[in-house]
Order: sequence, then C-alpha cells, then structure tokens
Amino acid sequence: MKFKRNKRDEAPPDITPMIDVVFLLLIFFMLSTTFIVQPGINISLPKSSAEEIKKQKEEVEISISREGDFYLGEDKVNLEALKEAFINAAEMSIESVVIINADEKASHGDVVAVMDIAKESGITKLVVATASKD
Repeated sequence: MKFKRNKRDEAPPDITPMIDVVFLLLIFFMLSTTFIVQPGINISLPKSSAEEIKKQKEEVEISISREGDFYLGEDKVNLEALKEAFINAAEMSIESVVIINADEKASHGDVVAVMDIAKESGITKLVVATASKD
C-alpha cells in the first residue's frame, strides 16, 4: 500500500539577517570615510601659494603653538627631547625631513631654535608647513 506523502512548501531563505549586515557595513564605511585626522594642537598655519610637497617616509613632524610649546606628533616636548628625536631620525636615514608646523603667531625665535637643533643633529632637509591661500 502506498501512502501519499505530504508535500511541504519550502520556505524561501530568510534574508533579513543578510540585509541587516549589509546596512551595518554601509553605515560603518560611511562613517569611517568621514573621519579626518587632525592634531589636537590648535595651530593656524600661515597662508602661502607654494605647491604641496610629496610625503617622505622618514619625516619628523614638529608643531609649535602660539604660546611657544613644542609638540612631537601629539606629545608635548622640550628642546632636549626634540634634539634626541632629531638625532634618532638622522641616524635612521640620511634622507630624514623635519616638517615644522608653526602657528602664524608663534615666535620667530622658536622656529629658528627648531631649525638650529635640526641642523646640529645632522638633518639637512627642513620644510615649513603652510596653508593654501584658496
């Protein structure tokens, strides 16, 4: 004797979790592309019409605030620590570049002091950062 088999309608796969994941990825990429890395140091660079330089691998970025504080990256340093950083960079590569981000109201003497320390440390390439005149 043959029994009739009940045919079940197969339910389509549930795509709700896949849609959730796609929307989460979309939100993640939208948010992560809008973040701009800005230093926590408030510096207003002087304006210039000079061309933008290409980034170097061996660069040391120094920021000088209008109050005369020196920053190596995000860390506040004194001139002695700055000299040590320059010596280490010069020992790592002869092509080391010092980028000076000085506030337009910073003392000229502070900028010259950083330039002197770089020269004494053996770094010959200096760049003074400016903002575009646009």
